[in-house]
Amino acid sequence: MNPLKVAIIGHGRSGRNIHAQSLEKMKEYFYIAAVADQSEERRLMAERDFGCETVADYRELFGRKDLDLIVNASPSHQHVPISLEFLEQGFHVLCEKPLARKVEDVDRLMAAAKASGKTLAVFQQSRFNPAFVQVRNVIASGVLGRIVQARVAYNGFARRWDWQTLKSMNGGNLLNTGPHPVDQALQLFGTDVTPEVWCRMDQANSFGDAEDYVKLILHGPGKPLVDVEISSCDAYAKDHYVIQGTHGGLRGDFHHLEWTYFRPEESPQQQLEEQPLSTKEGNPAYCSEELTWYKESWDIPENVKDNLFFEMTRTYYEMLYRTISEGQPLEVTMDEIRTQVAVMEQCFAQNPKFQ
Repeated sequence: MNPLKVAIIGHGRSGRNIHAQSLEKMKEYFYIAAVADQSEERRLMAERDFGCETVADYRELFGRKDLDLIVNASPSHQHVPISLEFLEQGFHVLCEKPLARKVEDVDRLMAAAKASGKTLAVFQQSRFNPAFVQVRNVIASGVLGRIVQARVAYNGFARRWDWQTLKSMNGGNLLNTGPHPVDQALQLFGTDVTPEVWCRMDQANSFGDAEDYVKLILHGPGKPLVDVEISSCDAYAKDHYVIQGTHGGLRGDFHHLEWTYFRPEESPQQQLEEQPLSTKEGNPAYCSEELTWYKESWDIPENVKDNLFFEMTRTYYEMLYRTISEGQPLEVTMDEIRTQVAVMEQCFAQNPKFQ
């Protein structure tokens, strides 16, 4: 196995704390060859921690034939232009989320990747969250019946005052956090059709001009209604997932899930009664029956519990390695990313104050 040589653009919370520190634990797959950051302090930190080359201007990396992958961890509003430049220079690119604010920018990037014959990927590691994988497995098993509604909530109570609260820098909860729950919501909705969108946004606790509360509903004929909430003013945040089905339901968070269901083949056979119901004694009655309920649960493995973020990151990067080195398809496809951006673009269109 030959490790891929990686250059990371940006050595901030994302570039350093997520990508570089994770890649350092995956040396059989990746080798951090270079870091680009305008801050001298951060460049010295990268040299010290990872023993890599550093540059102040990412353009100094153009023409480097020894680099296999560019990780674009620059500030959000720079994701499109920097990714586009590297694709046009003939590099594989992994971009942090959000990839873009508009579908037209996604199309430009996809066209550039196709023209260069290189891979464009977006860091949606939450697709591999073990709890979400388990949610999908339970749904796929059929025990919950037809899914009527699914709720995905990434909520908490927090005040924020950094650059990611500014619209001019593509800040706000929808673009900062939203790509994760929206990606999961689209998987639960179904990827065969673009959903109809209803969205309301508000600003509660942040100090910039971007939204920090988002309520998003995905719906469409023959599909479950999917409720997405991304709130910074939920003091009672608990369940990340709540699934309602015709045979039962599921609830839980990233560490624990539980689901309850009945088996129709074991249950009383009922039929519509148009006349008022009565007991055997002739008294007025309400619908009542005895169902046998089955209860199951899932807990995150202990060896993953304290390293959840790294486990999601590791799984994503191993997938990306197979794509670049072996030609296997991306599991988080660019068509899915395009749909995600289209949904978020509609959200902003319905809330012009936060455009």
